[in-house]
Amino acid sequence: MSATLVRESAGHLEPLERLQALCDPGSVQVLRSRVVSTRLGDRAVAGDGVVGATGTVHGRPIACYAQDGTYLGGSLGERHADTIVRVLQTAGRARIPVVGFVSSGGARMQEGTAALAGYGRIFRETVALTGVVPQISIVSGASAGGGAYSPALTDLIVMTEDAAMFLTGPGVVREALGEEIDAAGLGGPRVHDRNGVCHLVERDVTAAAERVRELLTYLPSSAGEGSPRLESRPPLFSDPGAVVPTEPRRAYDVRDALRGIVDADTLLELHPRWARNVVTTLARIDGRAIGIVANQPRHLGGVLDAAGSEKAAGFVSYCDSFGLPLLAVVDTPGFMPGSRQEQAGVIRHGASLVRAFAAAKVPKLTVVLRKSYGGAYITMNSRDLGADLVLAWPSAELGIMAARAAVGIVNRRELRAADDPEAERDRLAQAYAEEHLHAESAAAAGFIDEIVDPVETRERLAWALLTLTGARA
Repeated sequence: MSATLVRESAGHLEPLERLQALCDPGSVQVLRSRVVSTRLGDRAVAGDGVVGATGTVHGRPIACYAQDGTYLGGSLGERHADTIVRVLQTAGRARIPVVGFVSSGGARMQEGTAALAGYGRIFRETVALTGVVPQISIVSGASAGGGAYSPALTDLIVMTEDAAMFLTGPGVVREALGEEIDAAGLGGPRVHDRNGVCHLVERDVTAAAERVRELLTYLPSSAGEGSPRLESRPPLFSDPGAVVPTEPRRAYDVRDALRGIVDADTLLELHPRWARNVVTTLARIDGRAIGIVANQPRHLGGVLDAAGSEKAAGFVSYCDSFGLPLLAVVDTPGFMPGSRQEQAGVIRHGASLVRAFAAAKVPKLTVVLRKSYGGAYITMNSRDLGADLVLAWPSAELGIMAARAAVGIVNRRELRAADDPEAERDRLAQAYAEEHLHAESAAAAGFIDEIVDPVETRERLAWALLTLTGARA
């Protein structure tokens, strides 16, 4: 490959190699390889520091580009921007996914306003493609200013372990605030995988490219198309109930239960380190791609809070945009109380999750494992929000709050007058649960559609997905 395609660095053509690692062998077709900046004089190179291309991933066409972080810091100039815009426009015209390898110090100082205008054009095209085709960014170097906003506008961000994203770099922070901090501490993956900016972190560019290849198998080429259906695999084990403790307050990892429901080795969790009380993951059931939102009792008892609601709402809306059926797996004591949560905007974020589930038009399924209390009962894809099928395991409880807490409010006078308040609380709690909380009561009232044994869960969900194929009201 000639130097007209990319600037050669350290004996290899790094940006082109990144595209080749992403795409099927021999499928990369480079675009605009000979464009040159007219503003850099002798420092100008063909391609202007970016490689744009089309190719295929698992035989399906994509558009892609890779910035060269070794050429003028990966800075974006006018011609550089034109190439990225052309790639985005190609993706929109062809209705195919677009993947960008981002490594950019931001707008090119030598080109002034023309560079800023280039970012404006990229932002406009990116926003125009939102919800139309999947857009994925792989941040593989230091990316600042517009180089951070550009991936932030896309659907999914994968960072490599040596990458960083920030609006203003360590030098500016030092001058403006007197704060001493390095790039990793300011905007490395340990920062952004805990604040929700990035979705996944991978070891290096090769691992990130492989992860994106996997991600694309769950997604359609564009909105309105179906995701590829792969060969069905049996789950890792047949009884998800075996890993769920019967005691309602005992912790466990909900992902273990999911592995007894979904096809083996198909869980692909997004945001695994942000708001860990909620799990958002792609998966497959009977070969069909789905999105799962699950309460995670291992963290904060599976309670919903502001961050968890924000995380879940964004995921639900994304799945709905691209036609992925949704499954809510519920085991929650409710919303987190307290002044910190109110100050964090739990009302606003909780309402966003309600809005996301209620507005979603894709097939929506729910399984209540152990408990579903209070506002979280409604919020986690309840029947009244529009769920197509609500299942519950036999020991599940659904209602305003746990029985012992409820009788502490409803029967406080009787408890104060009792000779043995704890024994009386136990008796009243049992009576309250039988009348108001047990799954049988909820099923009799029509709040759930069916009570199923844990071993039947996968089969019932698979049949529902088959029945609801193509359903978008």
